[in-house]
Amino acid sequence: KEQIDGIRKFCKLLAQLFEELKPEMKEGKTTKELDNFCVKFITQHGGKPAWYRENFPGAACISVNEEIIHGLPGKRVIKNGDLVSMDIGIDLNGYISDSCVTYPIGNVAKEHLKLLQVTTECLYKGIEACKTGNRISDISKAVYSHAKAHNYGVVWEYTGHGVGIDVHEEPSIPNVPEKRGFNPRIKPGMVLAIEPMINLGGDEIKHKKDGCTVITADGSVSCHMEHTVAVFEDHTEILSQL
Repeated sequence: KEQIDGIRKFCKLLAQLFEELKPEMKEGKTTKELDNFCVKFITQHGGKPAWYRENFPGAACISVNEEIIHGLPGKRVIKNGDLVSMDIGIDLNGYISDSCVTYPIGNVAKEHLKLLQVTTECLYKGIEACKTGNRISDISKAVYSHAKAHNYGVVWEYTGHGVGIDVHEEPSIPNVPEKRGFNPRIKPGMVLAIEPMINLGGDEIKHKKDGCTVITADGSVSCHMEHTVAVFEDHTEILSQL
């Protein structure tokens, strides 16, 4: 209980950061400027970016359009019509919060707004399946079936995960159901990061030359949404929302 209380507290702080980011998410900003805003917020509240534990050079993985995850903050300028995902974690008092929000910038194409809507729905369907007595694969099935009902690609090489004491903990939470392998039952006390990564095109990915940023192989737009949740006997709580 003490650990979950600590994780909850700093997940709420992260949710506050996402709220304060809204007016910053506009065309003309560089991804480095957005990251600087996040670093300032986190440090002013006594924390440090969680990704520093994994030697990532920023507070936010900022991925734009065809970039799926792990986008490096830099000189890229945000443009009207972009989808920009901000994947952020806060490391404070030994507890880790983790969440991702994708922001539409200005006048976004209808098909991209639909992708954002469906990815958000995939997230909440995954959370609905994350309850005591189910298995991890039930989360995967919920995410995958909803995305495929809309003929979207689903990233399978990267997954959700346990979180709270470290950035990435067991178990892995795939967005694609696996036919075999480790598939634990969901139990009270688990704290999990559920994070659909959904592509407008195919499932396939590749890496940029920077060795970090993951992009869609076909150049299609991708979307990423994530919440940290805590599992209790009779309910599952979304920690990373206000």
